[in-house]
Amino acid sequence: MSKLERSVVSLVELFEQYAGQDEHKNQLSAAELKQLLEKELTCPEFKKKINAEEVQEAMEMLDKNHDGEINFREFCQFVGMLAKGYFKQKRCGKNDRRREDKS
Repeated sequence: MSKLERSVVSLVELFEQYAGQDEHKNQLSAAELKQLLEKELTCPEFKKKINAEEVQEAMEMLDKNHDGEINFREFCQFVGMLAKGYFKQKRCGKNDRRREDKS
């Protein structure tokens, strides 16, 4: 299996692991999202992108259809935001990032 294929499989399995804890098997509740953030975001580069303590804020940001839960599409958008933030940080470095924030 290629690196990309492993990443896709891992993403799907991660969503299913946390979404499968209650009766809504295809959605993440606020409690499931909180648990996912606390357990799966461990390195500082990602933790600073979204704070697990502010789950309600995260839910509002991610829940595009306003149904109170995070579906797989919304979860993928969240992962995309994390990837984009990490890419920018890695590419620009901390000094360039400060200049970007001042603009």
